[in-house]
Amino acid sequence: MTSRENPALLLARRLRGLREHAWPDVSLTQRDLARVLGGSRPLSVPLISSWENPQRPVVPPAERLLAYAAFFASRRSVESRPYRLLDDAELTTVERERRDRLERELLEARSEALTFQETATTPIPVGTLDGPWRFEDGKPITIVCAEVPKQQLDSLPTPDDPLRAYAELYSYADADSLLELHGHIRAANPFSEVTVRKAPELLPDDYTTHLVLLGGSDFNSATRTLIAMLKLPVMQVPAGPESRLPTMYRVEEDGRTDDHHADWDAGGTHLLSDVGQFVRAPNPLNGKRTLTICNGIDSRGVLGTVRALVDERFRERNSAYLRDRFAGCTKYGVLTRILIVDGAVVTPDWTLKETRLHEWKAT
Repeated sequence: MTSRENPALLLARRLRGLREHAWPDVSLTQRDLARVLGGSRPLSVPLISSWENPQRPVVPPAERLLAYAAFFASRRSVESRPYRLLDDAELTTVERERRDRLERELLEARSEALTFQETATTPIPVGTLDGPWRFEDGKPITIVCAEVPKQQLDSLPTPDDPLRAYAELYSYADADSLLELHGHIRAANPFSEVTVRKAPELLPDDYTTHLVLLGGSDFNSATRTLIAMLKLPVMQVPAGPESRLPTMYRVEEDGRTDDHHADWDAGGTHLLSDVGQFVRAPNPLNGKRTLTICNGIDSRGVLGTVRALVDERFRERNSAYLRDRFAGCTKYGVLTRILIVDGAVVTPDWTLKETRLHEWKAT
């Protein structure tokens, strides 16, 4: 195929042209654009570069192209540093018309590029890390976390607190799991856009990407909704008044019911082991993308499940186990024991039978 026949290349050339030639007297680098388009969470420079790649470009999400259109609609976007996106109310009538024309142009080009990619046979370059966290189609990936309940945030710094440092990450449940998983997914998929959202902030387009859900159905509304759609044989249910934790895992299969709890010490003050759940399935909202769930009763169960496929000491053997055990399966899951030693999470070894509490699969 020539570049003329490939609309993805034409879109990449157009985006690079906007950055370099929209205002010839203005120095607009990929880093500048990454900061503008990402807002409070700047995008990575390699991601901007991948959108402009003259050989194998990655097609940006629609929301990023809308931001492009808004940014390049007015020279006032670069009147002073830091460069910024103007609000709709700040734009003049002429600037709004320019933005609308550019939106139509870029979105139409994106649609043509996606149609081309769906039928293309040339493989998309991927990272060097193999395993379940590598998505070879190069499509966007969205990691979804629960939002920490408001009552737990009341004692933490706020954006307006002048005496204590604020971080938006405070409001993300399972932040330690997010930290470890995000870096690994970015490394394994350098040409994919990787976005992190709190469940209440998911955009309509996010639901049709490769979805990665962190945390259980107690806090994560996205997990609740999508687990219900998958109709899994393993569910989180109330553990009863005698339990220190609000949930347990219940397996209902072949007419048999098995319950799996977290374990505490005799005094009920120290967690000795948790139960983690890993699920991989087609995304029920877009069959060409995947849905992955890393879950646990306690947050340490979530972290242990994430580490099973991220920890460099175990990820290769655990990935190989999944590949061999579930070859040819479109939907599968593992319920695993997560040991806690002196408060520290121990990465599970799925090749050990005693580590795996339950497995299921479907073709």
